[in-house]
Amino acid sequence: MTVLSGDEIYAAYREKVLAYLTARTECREDAEDLCAEVFAEVIRCLDRYDPEKASLSTWIYQITRFTFIDHLRKKRPFEPLGEELAEADDLTESLINKETLERLASALQTLKREERDIIVLRYYKKMSLSEISRLTGISYGMVKVRHKGALRALRDILEPGGKRRG
Repeated sequence: MTVLSGDEIYAAYREKVLAYLTARTECREDAEDLCAEVFAEVIRCLDRYDPEKASLSTWIYQITRFTFIDHLRKKRPFEPLGEELAEADDLTESLINKETLERLASALQTLKREERDIIVLRYYKKMSLSEISRLTGISYGMVKVRHKGALRALRDILEPGGKRRG
């Protein structure tokens, strides 16, 4: 597989990255600045890209998402990121896409049974953490902790350079 040059990558993905950022920022100028940061990072890290771990588009999307989250943290350093943002970006847009479904299924198998059950109930059955707590008999706080741990484990496995879990 031939790796594209930085200019080719920029030309191929700029509009998609800019559209993603524009939809999430308050002004076009911020989105353009963030887009420039994304591609600076893409070019800086291009030698670390591994096509066996993720497609180029997935890798660029992850850099874009992390750049946007960093932007939010800098802009509102004392406001925690909302559960909606973390869940929507972490699973809906990053993990559950056609390129990663097979890897996601494999990664789910590495989770402890309770963690896997929580993920399946939350994202496949569309249950809230409160509903999962009532269904499983596990306290809401513990469901929340296990949910977060399962997402972190999945992220560790699925992100470029991720590690396999025991």
